[in-house]
Amino acid sequence: MSLLPFTSQLIADVGISLGDEGKGRLIPEVADELRGTSAPVSVVLKVNGGANSGHTAGGIKLNLLPAGVVVRDAAHLCIGSGVVADPRKIWWETKPLEKKGHAILSRLLIDERTLVSDLTHRLLDLAWEDYRVNVLAEEPRGSTGRGITPAYLDEVGQQQITYADFLGGPNYFARKLAQRADRACRTIQHVCRVSAATWDSFFEKLTTAERRANAEAIELGVFSTDEFDFTRFRGAVPFTLNLEALTATYWNAGTALARNIGEVRELVLREVAAGHTIIGEFGQAYWLDKRHGFSPNVTASHTYTPEFFESAGIPVQRIHTFGVAKAYDTKVGTHTFLTQMDDAHPLAIKLKQIEFGTSTGRQRMVGWYDAVEKGDALRYGGFQDVMINKLDALTHSGEWRGDLQICTAYESADGKRVRHVPRNEAVRRTLRPVYTRHPGWTEDVSQVRHFANLPRNAQRYVGAMVKSLLDVAFDGAALPAANKLPNLRYLGVGPEPSQIIKDVPATLELVKLA
Repeated sequence: MSLLPFTSQLIADVGISLGDEGKGRLIPEVADELRGTSAPVSVVLKVNGGANSGHTAGGIKLNLLPAGVVVRDAAHLCIGSGVVADPRKIWWETKPLEKKGHAILSRLLIDERTLVSDLTHRLLDLAWEDYRVNVLAEEPRGSTGRGITPAYLDEVGQQQITYADFLGGPNYFARKLAQRADRACRTIQHVCRVSAATWDSFFEKLTTAERRANAEAIELGVFSTDEFDFTRFRGAVPFTLNLEALTATYWNAGTALARNIGEVRELVLREVAAGHTIIGEFGQAYWLDKRHGFSPNVTASHTYTPEFFESAGIPVQRIHTFGVAKAYDTKVGTHTFLTQMDDAHPLAIKLKQIEFGTSTGRQRMVGWYDAVEKGDALRYGGFQDVMINKLDALTHSGEWRGDLQICTAYESADGKRVRHVPRNEAVRRTLRPVYTRHPGWTEDVSQVRHFANLPRNAQRYVGAMVKSLLDVAFDGAALPAANKLPNLRYLGVGPEPSQIIKDVPATLELVKLA
């Protein structure tokens, strides 16, 4: 099947599960498809989140910079106003990549309205986690510790510092940072009720974490270990900070980026007018949206298509949305995970060997493909194209020889079938998944590049994944016309950029296969 043209110069790269779907690898694929056309990719825009969302593209792991880093002919790498960004983290990612030959600073534009996150937010992140565990006696929420939620709280509390503040004088910035630090320290001591010993341990914890995360940059000689020493920001007594060192460090990191701070909205409008394509790269996924997900297991930003326009700062207009998923499901944190596999299941044992968070390194839970979640993302969020990754991971190997399962509905204790994700989390917890079963395959699919060459059972499973999400989205109604159905554009059969099948049959043909 020939690939259908995109319906807009604006493309949203979103997840339709709970994150970790492989959204980063989509960006070079789209850029490659449009290379040499009249609408090449010229801008890759990070839309939301911060250093809590990890993407891997072209073998490079990124947290804050857009995955367009690996698209060498993309003229602009943008960080939108919907992002919270620590300027030090920008440097920690940029310098090692530039040493490896990737052009970053010559292409980077940070919106003036992008929120500045800093050490105070990271301390608050750790403190609130300590509060949940030691004061409220709750389970840990599993925060990344990158300070993202506290940074967004400053935005809604009208206490934000933006990158525009690095374009003014130092006194105004210093005053705002001092106020922020005072609020953070008082909150940590008196509201979170953190002990003095725990307060001290936060600085050690951050130092250890960042030295580990930046070990390669240290080995390359880009940074010394002192760069990641957070203990120098600790005050002389508990619940105080070395404000002079903190202010100087962040002012220097931010003002060094002054040439890269400007109006993303003007750039995007100009590139659209020139006929170029803009990809919006989203962190997290539909079911982690701060409004549409399930608190407290949500992120602090909006994670789906509409945020593209808020973060870019342009009028709402036609946009082509790309929904990304895996051939099975994963989650981190304390989410209700209806399709979670038993840890002793042979497939669970196999999958957990490859499932670790890009940002945190946390072990992911694994489960069967949940078509209810993905169908709801189509019904209420909408997407025109789909990418499904990691089909190869389901191949029979070792002790794994069983059928694959797809969750097509939920069932209540009284036997009532639920075809959509309930908004009430308490209700959702009472449900159990309803599965269809599908025979697996033993053949290695990692080297397959044409859909017709996949094992027949693999073809049928792919068809079943697509059919089941359509059944949920349209819930018994007749399917719309073929040109109104989402198209499975890319099928991933391995982690390498080349391990993608691009000639997947049309959607209605896949439905027939199922």
